[in-house]
Amino acid sequence: MSEKRTVLVVDDERPIREGCHRVLAGRGYDVMTAENGQIALDFLAKQPVDIILLDLKMPVLGGEEVLEITREKYPDVPVIIITGHGTVDTAVDCMKRGAYDFITKPFQIDQFVLTVKRAAEKRELEEKAKQFEEERSRNLYDLNFEKSRLKTIINCMANGVMVTNRNLEVVLHNPAFVRLMEIPHAIDNPLPANSIIKDASLIETLQEIQSAQSAKDEFVSQEIQMGKNVLRAISAPALDPARRIMGTVTVLENVTAFKQLDQMKSDFVNMVAHELRSPLVSIRQLDSVLLEGLAGPLSAKQQDFIDKSAKRIDGLLELINDLLDVAKIEAGKFLQHRVPTDIGKIVEEIIELMAPKAREQGVALTCTCENLNPVLADPKNIEEVFNNLITNAINYSPDGGEVSITARSLMEHIEIKVSDTGVGIPAEELPKIFDKFYRVKHPKTRKVIGTGLGLSIVKGVVEAHHGTIDVESAPDKGTTFRILLPMVTA
Repeated sequence: MSEKRTVLVVDDERPIREGCHRVLAGRGYDVMTAENGQIALDFLAKQPVDIILLDLKMPVLGGEEVLEITREKYPDVPVIIITGHGTVDTAVDCMKRGAYDFITKPFQIDQFVLTVKRAAEKRELEEKAKQFEEERSRNLYDLNFEKSRLKTIINCMANGVMVTNRNLEVVLHNPAFVRLMEIPHAIDNPLPANSIIKDASLIETLQEIQSAQSAKDEFVSQEIQMGKNVLRAISAPALDPARRIMGTVTVLENVTAFKQLDQMKSDFVNMVAHELRSPLVSIRQLDSVLLEGLAGPLSAKQQDFIDKSAKRIDGLLELINDLLDVAKIEAGKFLQHRVPTDIGKIVEEIIELMAPKAREQGVALTCTCENLNPVLADPKNIEEVFNNLITNAINYSPDGGEVSITARSLMEHIEIKVSDTGVGIPAEELPKIFDKFYRVKHPKTRKVIGTGLGLSIVKGVVEAHHGTIDVESAPDKGTTFRILLPMVTA
């Protein structure tokens, strides 16, 4: 490092703070410590730091809140998350929201030091890049010198960089690109992109970008398989000062570790769900035997206890089934058997099934289906979609009102709307409602039981059928879900 870097260690465990101080101070870092998030923010307001080591679980103010604030106020400071093995998923989510990296407790000292060193190098490169930009704006550098400086910065990047010209020839690349693309030999520019890129989808993307009629401030993100690694390729047009497309710029990032973490999480959920379901089903069957009096008469108190136990088991089985559905959707194995399906018939059957519950809650159920053509779908999955949406519409109309379902042909699609006049959803919560385990909170619906997986499953099923789903809502006015599904074409 060209200068001494300041590291702020934020952790409520004193041994962690002291251990980090001892290890980093001995390697030339200036180390500051804070025992919670609020103290850290107060420190940052008074003194700049270069790197933040941030624990997730702390009193007063937790790591996730501190990350959100630092990303807004101090975007140039790399944040390394300190996490236990039980919160790795949360740490990965923090990286998606701007954290630089994460390390798990207990620390492997070599890995810990290397992670901090990379963050320091990243900060130094960013500062050099910023300084270079400021100098470039003040002075008119010689083109060759500017190109040399830019190449030096690109060569230091961990991500692969490739620039092509209008003829789809590679005119600039860095060592990381050669390594990520597993090119066995050194390459000299210029050369045709398709001679070193074997992924047809990436070549097709570059061709589409260059064939655009006008330049747009957009990029294309896609995943490509390179040997055992999965790479995320982000491509965008390279523009001249007149905003004409002169070629493309592609940045490659190795996301294999994230893919493996997602797979480990899915495998774990799948295993736990399967292992739990069998004993729970057996217990539920025994409860049914007792409730039906087949094992002898029960007192009123015994009947009540067993009935409550059965309801709890039913809730657990519903959660397990939802978790298995989510795992299947993420693995792309949810749709089993697609056949021409009558959407109107499925909706009418669900309404007939839901009618007693709606009457009990004072909700009027209405349905209008107009000239519907069949859709190519898995009937069981589609039934689950509308069962979930209609159940939610009734549950979130605690003061009665109306739940209406309309279905009609709309060009090449079937449009289905499920509307209610219930409590509604605040605008700030709408982008989150399809997230797994997210539930809208409202004082009037505290007693509504659910896993928070229903809408995530609904979205996954609709998109697996090549459809779309969106939502409109306003607090105390109601909510409308709108689904478009492609019709069967002759």
